[in-house]
Amino acid sequence: MTAQNIAAADPKGARRAVRLFFLVCGIGNAAWAPMVPFLKLRLGLDDAMLGLVMLALGTGGTIAMPLAGVLIHHIGTRLTMTAGGTIFALSLPLLALAPSAWILAGALALFGFGLGMLDVSMNSHAVVVESRSGRPLMSGFHGLFSVGGLVGAAGLSGLLAIGLPLLTASILIAALLVLIVVTQFRDLLPMADEPRAEKGEGLRWPGWSVIAIGFLCFICFEAEGAVLDWSAVFLRFSRGMEEASAGYGYAAFSIAMASMRLAGDRITTRLGPVNILRYGGLMAAIGFLTVVLVPSSWGGLLGFFLVGIGCANVVPVLFSAAGRLPGVAPGVAIPIVASLGYAGILLGPPLIGFVSDVTSLPFALGCVAAALIIVALSARIAHQ
Repeated sequence: MTAQNIAAADPKGARRAVRLFFLVCGIGNAAWAPMVPFLKLRLGLDDAMLGLVMLALGTGGTIAMPLAGVLIHHIGTRLTMTAGGTIFALSLPLLALAPSAWILAGALALFGFGLGMLDVSMNSHAVVVESRSGRPLMSGFHGLFSVGGLVGAAGLSGLLAIGLPLLTASILIAALLVLIVVTQFRDLLPMADEPRAEKGEGLRWPGWSVIAIGFLCFICFEAEGAVLDWSAVFLRFSRGMEEASAGYGYAAFSIAMASMRLAGDRITTRLGPVNILRYGGLMAAIGFLTVVLVPSSWGGLLGFFLVGIGCANVVPVLFSAAGRLPGVAPGVAIPIVASLGYAGILLGPPLIGFVSDVTSLPFALGCVAAALIIVALSARIAHQ
């Protein structure tokens, strides 16, 4: 990138725009959580069928992720983020309209497609903006995603609680997201400001360290996906909460995660990345065990809050570790780690549904706790 390009870029505007795109992703993602119990009852879905329907969300995201990489190479992250964000937002009301399980699956595939495209491209753009700014920003960016999770879950739950139909509430949320995407597009960094991997580098084996970090991201995002897609179902059907209030489990998770991530850069500096992974993984595991073992709705809310505290800064630390791997360009490592990680949030919840149908939902969530212990035991991978 030339000196003229550096001077032309507006780092402050780009930082704000990226934060708002993370906010969009968090709001839309979390708005799905309160919709799940409504659609489960309306369409008469058991846990296995609901898990199968959720698999469509993961399928759409899995298709979008490699396509996002191709688009980023040809048109840059700026246009890819805008396209993904628009698809993501406009597909939200389609979920509320679905009259059958199969049409809901199609709408979820489109929703997942937009989510996958937006997630990969905005994280890639965030790495560039962080590099241009010369200071840690990734935890703050992910913090806005968590703030969006609070706004999306509590906001849609609140709209439903005052009596708005599900379709009307989802249209209002979608309109807000499209407005943010359209108004923030111009402040994103242009394609000329984005670093390029060397020719052919993306075709080479990235190394086991990249795959290992991606696997740990998969576990953490699977935990987030478990809270997103199953917290409302768990609180409604296992703890007896009202439908309109069941979305507050994800809201509690989002409050904790947002608070910890907004302070995440300072916390990571003080504790170090290894301790963030070690204690964060353990705290998240304890949170899921609290959800499963404490037989009350308040225990469930407390458990999901603890999961948010534990998971909050693990993923930003893993992204930073991937960007520091010797012999691998960040432009190659980050998209691979992001794709593996987001596969967890897209593919993990359907797996939980199948395990739940064979055993029980509490047992399935307990398996997530066991996986998070692996993250804690692998903490040294962040010491690069």
